[in-house]
Amino acid sequence: MVGPLKRQLGNGQPGATTAGDRYVPTHGNGGYKVESYELDLDYRVSSNRLSGKATITAFATEALSRVSFDLTGLRVSKVSVNGRRPQRYVHRQGKLHVTPAAAIMDGAEFTVEVQYAGNPKPEDSPWGELGWEELTEGVIVASQPSGAATWFPCNDHPGDKAHYRITVTTDSPYQVVANGRLVSRRVKASRTTWVFDQAAPMATYLATVQIGRYEVVDLAASPVPTRAVLPGAQIREFKTDFGRQQDMMKLFCRLFGPYPFGGYTVVVTDDDLEIPLEAQGISVFGSNHVDGRRTSERLVAHELAHQWFGNSLTPSSWQHIWLNEGFACYAEWLWSEESRGLTAEQQAAKAHARLRGLPRDLMLSDPGPELMFDDRLYKRGAITLHVLRRHLGDVAFFDLLRAWTKTYRHGSVTTAEFIALASTFSPDEEALRHLFAAWLDTYDLPPLPRTRLH
Repeated sequence: MVGPLKRQLGNGQPGATTAGDRYVPTHGNGGYKVESYELDLDYRVSSNRLSGKATITAFATEALSRVSFDLTGLRVSKVSVNGRRPQRYVHRQGKLHVTPAAAIMDGAEFTVEVQYAGNPKPEDSPWGELGWEELTEGVIVASQPSGAATWFPCNDHPGDKAHYRITVTTDSPYQVVANGRLVSRRVKASRTTWVFDQAAPMATYLATVQIGRYEVVDLAASPVPTRAVLPGAQIREFKTDFGRQQDMMKLFCRLFGPYPFGGYTVVVTDDDLEIPLEAQGISVFGSNHVDGRRTSERLVAHELAHQWFGNSLTPSSWQHIWLNEGFACYAEWLWSEESRGLTAEQQAAKAHARLRGLPRDLMLSDPGPELMFDDRLYKRGAITLHVLRRHLGDVAFFDLLRAWTKTYRHGSVTTAEFIALASTFSPDEEALRHLFAAWLDTYDLPPLPRTRLH
């Protein structure tokens, strides 16, 4: 296991530190923690023109002579720190470096306002193009793991969670979806302004804006207000494909604990998407995931489960990505079991058989950036949870999951914290230690234990 990220001086400037995740070393900044982002965005769909003002409130975790943010592909026109012009600012190579007129003291709260504009576009990354992207009619924003900086200046690190208020003004025919509660919607001439407030702490990679010619369908009022936002032509098939989502919600609330946010929105774009995308309180699917035959139902379960595992409980660094994907994959298996498909036991055996024929170069506890979204990580993570379920028994295992989501609700988590909590539910700590060492910390694929669930 790798310990906490080490802070180091950034670019030779005293008090200006970098704390990028080692999986995404060009993103993330040290020396401060963000408390809130207020984003005021004006977007022209036809010309893909974005004008923005970001007001970032943070507190210093050390004395700072300079503060840095991630921002790519857009031009900065004005910056202020605590209402004053800074001594200087430099925007280059995806970083906005701001030198305030006076140094920021350790522990002090400060506010940086940035005005910027341009034609946003996705950023190339080892995982494909990420961030703000034009659709045939509208916009999709997919920020995981490093695309947030394509549309607002930020501390783009998964461990820095903050409150968001997102205001979007765009052409009136378009529906806008962003994170949190819709506070207001004001129409003025041919433009509409939408204001969303996300009170629960949120990582930058989970922030999103979706814009399209959509219709809104209310799906459920309880136990969680749920709606769909999608092209009208897809509503009929959507009702079949997502017809059991409410049953999934009830199951997951029972197994994982209360749903962690105020509501849940499913967006279906008019374009195809290779894979669905999760954001806080929102999941985004492509039109190819709607066919009227429930072909993508496991993905419906997967994205819903991310609201607990990934969004409420966010990895403190990308090294711990299995805490997102392994848990969401196991949720697929739990839904399959509940809906009279393959049992979790059968799913684990099927996945294990497949992994036996694949390369043994992935360590779950530290997969590396190249393999952090590899399907083997998803499946091995889910198998690990199933083996843990066998070890603990159903009662203790699901008690553990509910304790996990309750203890770290809206927080940042590590593998070590999960292991420590699991140990309090295990009758045999030594056996548990060997279980985690074998499944998390080795490249080899252990055999599935023969012990039956109890």
